[in-house]
Amino acid sequence: MRRLRALMQQGVEDGVFPGAVLLVTREGSIVFLEAFGLARLDPKRPMTTETVFDLASLTKPLATAVSVMMLVQQATLKLDQTLGSTISDFSGTDKKDITVRQLLSHRSGLPDYQPYYEKLTELLLPERENALRTLLVKEDLIHKPGHVCLYSDLGFMLLEWLIEVVAEGPLDHFVEQSVYKPLGLKDLFFNRFTPTQPSLVKGEGLNGGHGRGNRAFAATQDCPWRGEILDGEVDDDNAYALGGVAGHAGLFGTAQDVYSLLQELLNTYVEKTNAGLFRQDVVKTFFQRQPKTGSWALGFDTPTLPDSSSGKHFSENSVGHLGFVGTSFWMDLDREVIVVLLTNRIHPTRKNEKIKAFRPLIHDVVMAAVLSKG
Repeated sequence: MRRLRALMQQGVEDGVFPGAVLLVTREGSIVFLEAFGLARLDPKRPMTTETVFDLASLTKPLATAVSVMMLVQQATLKLDQTLGSTISDFSGTDKKDITVRQLLSHRSGLPDYQPYYEKLTELLLPERENALRTLLVKEDLIHKPGHVCLYSDLGFMLLEWLIEVVAEGPLDHFVEQSVYKPLGLKDLFFNRFTPTQPSLVKGEGLNGGHGRGNRAFAATQDCPWRGEILDGEVDDDNAYALGGVAGHAGLFGTAQDVYSLLQELLNTYVEKTNAGLFRQDVVKTFFQRQPKTGSWALGFDTPTLPDSSSGKHFSENSVGHLGFVGTSFWMDLDREVIVVLLTNRIHPTRKNEKIKAFRPLIHDVVMAAVLSKG
């Protein structure tokens, strides 16, 4: 693993990221777990393997999709259930026939992104959720549902709403009680906070907003409109405006807890000893690439060769996901290899995009090292 260690250190020196944690496992055993660089530049704080990261869009598979899995297993939600049949607000709209499956596989016909936070942050927090949902109901479709694949944060905002209706409670509470707590995952969580006033001013009255307990976080951007370096505070603007909990972003976690959840899913998939939390048939359904979706399964991505962020050597039977702040995981289901790469590449600026070239390279080196061990 010396080449792997040297490449990670080179990533720090070349400014790909200030710091990172890399975790590699094969067949349920950790073969590499090390931290590199800094969690924060000023004041300097070293990265450790216990550092908590803003996981960004890893929220989609690791919170929202697994919550839908649980509801499907409980027979309280079906993949081909429609928005209109579940949420009355959509019953008379052009979105009434969008299915859960289409939302999970980014075929809803919705836009990829909208800066809803610009309107939401003019309101007090208790008013924002309803305001967002009004905006989602009124949002124009840009494609006919089911016909075009377009990665969409908005689709996962709708999935959060669906989960809340069906589970009769907030997403963060449901996933913690039904998934994280049974698996003993104490470092995978939403960092919910309560602003006391509209957030277009510096310092929004965070309730312990820089962490739960004494956890050390990886800092992200120097946010121009929040007026500070974000440190334990969700980077995604829309998730922040909603108090830190959203279906598309807001999850925080360590590399070890991300891995632990993935390993439980993988063990279920390959019929190895597991906690019995997930059903194999449901996991297999969610890991299967969907028709007419490009590379998307249900809440998870799959490799798009020859330009996948997983590099050249992960099998076609792999699933993964990326997060905007510099986080990712890839899991080769055939070889039982998991790679969790968590970085703070947007600290202190979102303009740093060197991670795009680095990701496939590090995954190629990882796979070469792992496969060389037989």
